[in-house]
Amino acid sequence: MSAQRTNIRKDTHMTYKKRSYVEHVAVRVRDIDWHIRFFREALGMPIREVDGPPERPRQIWTVGGVQLMADPTFDGPEGRLAHLGVMTEDLEAALAEAYAWEGVTAMPQGRNWLALPDGLCVEVLQASGATVASALAIDPRAGNERS
Repeated sequence: MSAQRTNIRKDTHMTYKKRSYVEHVAVRVRDIDWHIRFFREALGMPIREVDGPPERPRQIWTVGGVQLMADPTFDGPEGRLAHLGVMTEDLEAALAEAYAWEGVTAMPQGRNWLALPDGLCVEVLQASGATVASALAIDPRAGNERS
């Protein structure tokens, strides 16, 4: 028995008419050098930005939306999600909508950093031009049939 999934691409619950997408996912890792090599060499995801000296980066961003944050003291079997980075067409409208939700609070990093009630952190960023529409127009699963 296979589960049936439906792809719904309607904006049915938003009160403002702008759109957003996840631009990056930030993960804390103990060995950033190993992870850089893995994402670059095994998955073909080049580095687009480095924070800190290239030989000892504090964090990096790949083309494709992965942010790796060095955390040498981390002592778990997996990486830890630091935050989601969400690009939006209208930052002010998105923040007004987000803060209207019960339990959503600002973080010390700034008012565009949101703490959700379950502990998830979201960084909301202003997109430029038609980048959100372009990103949302991509269907990465088009032509891929799942059984």
